[in-house]
Amino acid sequence: MDNYMKLEIPSKSQNESFARVAVAAFAAQADPTIDEITDVKTAVSEAVTNAIIHGYENGPGIIAITASLTGRTLEIIVVDYGVGITDIEQARQPLYTSKPELDRSGMGFTIMESFMDQCRVVSKAGEGTTVSMSKVFGDIDNKMS
Repeated sequence: MDNYMKLEIPSKSQNESFARVAVAAFAAQADPTIDEITDVKTAVSEAVTNAIIHGYENGPGIIAITASLTGRTLEIIVVDYGVGITDIEQARQPLYTSKPELDRSGMGFTIMESFMDQCRVVSKAGEGTTVSMSKVFGDIDNKMS
């Protein structure tokens, strides 16, 4: 790990934009394109929003965000210590939402997967969720696959 940042924020919706901008500012040192920065911001927004709405069910909690740069590869880890996901495969299905009453689209994981090169989810009921994402800036081959 060449360079990294760590951020802990309360699980409040107003902190989502701060997390998104902080990670984007950190990633900017790798000289990504505007589109690549937009992809990162969108993925971070989805991960943090999921932690707020689903992990803590809009209650109090902490979201830990770590980002690291190794060359032109950005790794982002978003962790909550909330309720966890009982069925990760179901949660990753497009249009699935456990909160339809909140008008959630059910596209969070799908968006993260489409905007980043890799997206991994580890969760345990009652212990929280870790979303790990990576993006290689300037990786034309990976974008076409």
